Amino acid sequence: MIGVPKTIDNDLFGTVITFGFDTAVSIATEAIDRLHSTARSHERVMVVEVMGRHAGWIALEAGISGAADVILIPEIPFDLDKVSDHIMGGELRGQRYAIVVAAEGAKPVGGRAISRGSGEVGRQDVILGGVAEFVAKELAKKTGKDARHLVLGHLQRGGSPTTFDRLLSLRFGAAAVRLAAEGKFGHMVALASPEIKAVPLDQVIGKSKNVPLDSDVIQTARDIGISFGD
Repeated sequence: MIGVPKTIDNDLFGTVITFGFDTAVSIATEAIDRLHSTARSHERVMVVEVMGRHAGWIALEAGISGAADVILIPEIPFDLDKVSDHIMGGELRGQRYAIVVAAEGAKPVGGRAISRGSGEVGRQDVILGGVAEFVAKELAKKTGKDARHLVLGHLQRGGSPTTFDRLLSLRFGAAAVRLAAEGKFGHMVALASPEIKAVPLDQVIGKSKNVPLDSDVIQTARDIGISFGD
C-alpha cells in the first residue's frame, strides 16, 4: 500500500498540506468576500459555517483571507459573550456589520460540538453541523442585531481545483508511482516544502494535524484584530 494525502480539512499528519485544501479555502474565501457587501448593506451579522470536524484550517485561512471579524475553530473553545463584545466593539468604531467564520467542529467553552444526529451505518462518528445557526441565534439575542447563518457544505468539495491543487496532485501521484516502482510500500507521499518525501504509514496512522495555537497564522489573525472568542 502507498498512501496519497487527500482531505480538504488538511488534518492529515506528516504532510505540510493535503490536496483539496487549497481549493476548499479558495471557495470559502470567495463566499466570504461576497457576503461582505450584503452584510454591510443590511448591517447584519453573517455567520458562515465551513468544514473542519476536528481541525480549523479552512476556517482559519479563509477567515483571515476574507477579512472576517471572528473565527471559531475546534482548537479554541469560544465564549459567546466575548464574541458579542468584539462585534459590539466594532459598532463603536463605526462598523455596523460583522462576519463570523465557524468550523463545523467549533464548540463553546464547556460544551461540545453541535451535531445533527448519527453518521452512516457502521460508523461511530456523528454528523456535525448547526454551529452557525446556533451562533447566529445567540448573537442576535446578545447584540440586538439581525444575524443570519450560511452553511457552505459540499460546495467546498466540488468544482474546478486551483492551480496549486492540480500541481500538488500530479506531484503526489507521480511520487507514488515512483515508490511503487521501487517496491517501497507501506509509505505515504507527503509535502515537505519544497520537496515530496515518503513517510512510513505507521508514523501517520492514528494521528491528526491540528492548528497549533502558537502558530504565526493564529498570531497574525490576532494582530489584525480578529477574535477567536477566547
